[in-house]
Amino acid sequence: MTMRPPGRRWPEYAIEAASLGLFMLSASAFAVLLEFPGSPVRHALQDATLRRVLMGLAMGATAVALIYSPWGRRSGAHLNPATTFTFWRLGHLKGADFGPYALAQIGGGALAMVLAGFVLGRALAAPEVHYVVTRPGPWGAGPAFAAEILMTFILMSVVLAMSCAPRLERFTGLAVGGLVWLYIALEAPVSGTSLNPARTLASAFVAHDFTALWIYLLAPTLGMALAAELHRLRAARARAAGAPLPGGCAKLRHDPRVACVFCGQRPGREPESTRAH
Repeated sequence: MTMRPPGRRWPEYAIEAASLGLFMLSASAFAVLLEFPGSPVRHALQDATLRRVLMGLAMGATAVALIYSPWGRRSGAHLNPATTFTFWRLGHLKGADFGPYALAQIGGGALAMVLAGFVLGRALAAPEVHYVVTRPGPWGAGPAFAAEILMTFILMSVVLAMSCAPRLERFTGLAVGGLVWLYIALEAPVSGTSLNPARTLASAFVAHDFTALWIYLLAPTLGMALAAELHRLRAARARAAGAPLPGGCAKLRHDPRVACVFCGQRPGREPESTRAH
C-alpha cells in the first residue's frame, strides 16, 4: 500500500491550521469571559484560583473536542510544532510534512487571533486579558523555562505511553485534556502555560508583545524531545530483549475507521506499521 505523497496532504495541513485557530478563539473568548473587568462572570467570580480552574477546564475540554473531532482524527490533532517535531523525531512523520504542519499551525493561530481581536476588540486588548499572551510570572524566566520543559515532558510522555498501549490509546485525548486543565489551573502563574510555540506566537503577533519569547519557542520543544528520546531508549531496550516493539503513529487519536496518511492505515485494515512489526 502506498501512502499519499506529502504534496497531496494539504487537507491535513488545512485542518491543523483551522484546529489551532479554533483553540485560540476559544482561549480568547473564555479569557474575556473570565478576566475582562466588564464581564459579569468576572464580577461574580472574585477568586482568581477559581477562574484559573474554570479556564483550564474550558481549554482542556476544547483540546479534547478537537482531538476526537473528525478533523482531529484525520490530521492527528498536533496543533503544536513541538508535537509535530517529536513525531518526526520518532519516525512517525516524514520530514517533508514537518514544515507544512508547523507553518499551518503558526498561520492558523495567528489568523484566529487577528479575527478574535476584530470581534472582541477592547475586551481582548484589556490589560487583564492582553490577547492571552504567555509571559513569565513574578518568579522570572528561569522558573518559567523549567516549568515549560517539565510540563511538556510529562505531556508527551503520557501521549507516547498511552498511544502505544492498545487498551489505553482511545483515552489519550482525555489524558491530554486533563493535563491541560491541571497545568492552567496550577501552573499558569509561573509561565502562563503555553506548552506550544505556535500558541504563544499567535498571541504575541497580535499583541506585539514578544516578552521572553525564547522560552516558549525552546522549552516545549526540548521537553517533548526529551520524552521522545526516552521513548526511543525504551524501544531499543525492548528490541534488544526480543520484546514486541511499541507501536505508535503521528496521531493523538488513531481511529481505525479513519484512513491514516502516516502509517498507511485504511479503514478495516491493519496499519502497515503494525504489520511490519
